[in-house]
Amino acid sequence: MATLLDPNQSVTTEPSRKRVSISLRDAFFWLAVVAIVIFCLAPILWQVLTSFKFNEDISALPTIYFPRRITLQHYIELFTRRPFLRYIFNSIFVSSVSTIACLAIGTPAAYALARLRPLGGNLVQLGVLLITLFPSILLLQGLLEVIQLFRLGNNYLALIIPYTALNLPLTILVMRSFFTQLPRDLEDAARVDGYNTGQMLVQILAPLTLPALVTTGILTFIAAWNEFIFALTFITEETMKTIPVASAQLGSTSVFEIPYGPIAAATVVGTIPLVILVLLFQRQIVQGLTAGAVKG
Repeated sequence: MATLLDPNQSVTTEPSRKRVSISLRDAFFWLAVVAIVIFCLAPILWQVLTSFKFNEDISALPTIYFPRRITLQHYIELFTRRPFLRYIFNSIFVSSVSTIACLAIGTPAAYALARLRPLGGNLVQLGVLLITLFPSILLLQGLLEVIQLFRLGNNYLALIIPYTALNLPLTILVMRSFFTQLPRDLEDAARVDGYNTGQMLVQILAPLTLPALVTTGILTFIAAWNEFIFALTFITEETMKTIPVASAQLGSTSVFEIPYGPIAAATVVGTIPLVILVLLFQRQIVQGLTAGAVKG
């Protein structure tokens, strides 16, 4: 005797298959997110935990991943044996001045390329783009000759000028993309009201491009903050060193011992200002990254 198939059976199984496929897709998505987060945060967590470990726990075998006892000795030695507060001030000063200089020079240049259409503007833009493709290490020998010629060794200008020059192309490219997206009606209305180009750029266009200014400024600040080769070469005076150089030159009591604890503490202290900076301007950063700044 033949059995009759239920006509609603295929209808009921199809939505269930869709739900299963959607749930599997969501599961794979969140697994990927968790894997990426662990991959990015694991080195940071390892440095933080190492900075609070005792020396014997750092070198213990098997490896102690999560210490049962913590110490602040590495942080105390960091500020008592070395002028680490001075290193932090040096990094903040050099990075801040170079960032301000980049924005002050790059913003008008980007506006000129985006709106004023100067003669040879396309060649200038192409040159700016090509400069970003060259690694900065190629400029070390030439910059060293310039520093010696103008006697800028052990001078903050020896770092501020190269940092400004190296980060200026990024500032110009990002700000130009933002300016090209602004409606021209604002500029036409401002000219009717009697604004000149400088007044219009500062009073009208700059507030509209605040997310781009903040995003570009933070990227420039971080690049200057983390730079190592130029700071190591051009600055030899102890009180003028920046955090990357000072962290790399942390000494130990023995040539056979690597000071993992102080180095970890130095990296944590050197990262805290960047974390605070990002947290303070996180809204502007998100707006700048999602406003299509890479278009144009």
